[in-house]
Amino acid sequence: MELYYTPPYYNGGIEKSSVNLIDFGKTDIVDPGKEASVTITFALEDMASYDYSGVKADGGAYVLEAGEYDISLRSDSHTVIDSRQVTVSSDIIYNDANDGKRSSDQATASNLFDYAAGDVTYLSRKDGFSNYAEATAAPTDMSMTDTVLDGFYCQNTFDASKYDDPDAVMPVTGAKNGLTIEDMADVAYDDAKWDSLLDQLTISEMNQLIGTGGYANAKVDSIGLPATIECDGPAAIKNNYTGQSGTAYPAATMIAATWSKELAARRGQSMGRQCDDMNVVGWYGPAMNIHRTPFSGRNFEYYSEDGILSGRIGACEVSGAKEYGVQCYIKHFALNDSESFRKNMLCTWTNEHAMREIYLKPFEISVKDGGADNVMTAFNYIGNVWAGCCPELLQDVLRGEWGFVGSTVTDWFNGTIDGNMIADSAIRTGGDKMLSSAGDQKGFATNTDQTATVVAMRNSCHNILYSLANSNAINERNFGTPGWVKMIYAVDVVVAVTVAVLEAFAIMNFLKKRKSSV
Repeated sequence: MELYYTPPYYNGGIEKSSVNLIDFGKTDIVDPGKEASVTITFALEDMASYDYSGVKADGGAYVLEAGEYDISLRSDSHTVIDSRQVTVSSDIIYNDANDGKRSSDQATASNLFDYAAGDVTYLSRKDGFSNYAEATAAPTDMSMTDTVLDGFYCQNTFDASKYDDPDAVMPVTGAKNGLTIEDMADVAYDDAKWDSLLDQLTISEMNQLIGTGGYANAKVDSIGLPATIECDGPAAIKNNYTGQSGTAYPAATMIAATWSKELAARRGQSMGRQCDDMNVVGWYGPAMNIHRTPFSGRNFEYYSEDGILSGRIGACEVSGAKEYGVQCYIKHFALNDSESFRKNMLCTWTNEHAMREIYLKPFEISVKDGGADNVMTAFNYIGNVWAGCCPELLQDVLRGEWGFVGSTVTDWFNGTIDGNMIADSAIRTGGDKMLSSAGDQKGFATNTDQTATVVAMRNSCHNILYSLANSNAINERNFGTPGWVKMIYAVDVVVAVTVAVLEAFAIMNFLKKRKSSV
């Protein structure tokens, strides 16, 4: 059952697609002559469009415009089975000046990525797509404007002082407060107890935790944290350290093509169970990017060309895996919709309308509905800023608007090779871990004698440790002898005692018979 809506469009007004998937459901097997009921619900605010150009809301906002909304049941995006109409009597503008934030948001959404629109003509429905020829023409000028160049991020242009508090106080390090990571399970993120635990970390331990986040989390002796394993593989889990592999499943595109939330949840549960059985704490998946073109090199990892379908299926996979305490790093955040040149400071230009309604939507749904509390950032740039150190993306949208509480990791960390990846910028702008191998210090923060650097490191470690404290990293397998091993030990002891007693009786009987024969 595919449910779509068609919002009212006013010529020259807020841009909208004429047909929008909003949700879907699936029956069990229906025998011939039988019936089945499927209930699909959604909130009115789910039909709001993002007004990035300020037609109704200066500075951008989600807007549910007044008018007739056609709600249609379809077999696909073109074929209508039945429809109903819903009337919205007056505009609802989801900003602080009017009707407040959407109920699913933690903070009001507003324009944050104007700089990423670039010098591009975007297709408009105005006057029947009258700018079609201009919007679809190949670019004639591939050079950057002076404004874009002035703000272009790379290792040589990053200025830490823009993000550092000059009045910051050097945090306590190396304290002996007697807390362990086990003590922090289910402790709220903003609980003062976290300060006591973080005070125990040394600067070296913080740097290890941040800089060696590739397929593992570093061991931290001061808080009793063992080294933990993380694995890649959107379709299968393979432990890089042991070579052990789990079951390989069909590609994500096939999972989405089933339109089955139940099946997606079961796949997530299976991935989670395999991770747990293989002592894997983090899974670099599922992948949430969009099939922007049918020729993209990673489409097999991504669900579909639709943000809602991708988000609903992804959220079910995440929630299924989380039942086993697995950290799901939904990836690649964000706009990683081209493999070509993505490691070469590829600038991706788009407007905020498309970002919020298409490209960010799968991540948003997976955070809000799936409970994702880990994210892998992308190689590419959003406009002229690397996605892995984009504060608008990682702080304002992810943590501020969506209410994400957890940790982020970069994509494979190449350090100076790529010219843009540096831990110093990432930890100041919403990044936490560098996906770098143990013993390779290119992922380490520098200038660790400076207060602002240590503050940033501590904040990243807070995010990393909070996520670990609420994962399967905190189990008896990693802390002491597992229960099943203790049971075997107990059985061994019982067997040994029984054998000893029987041997004693046997010896006594032998001696008794020998004495009587003499």
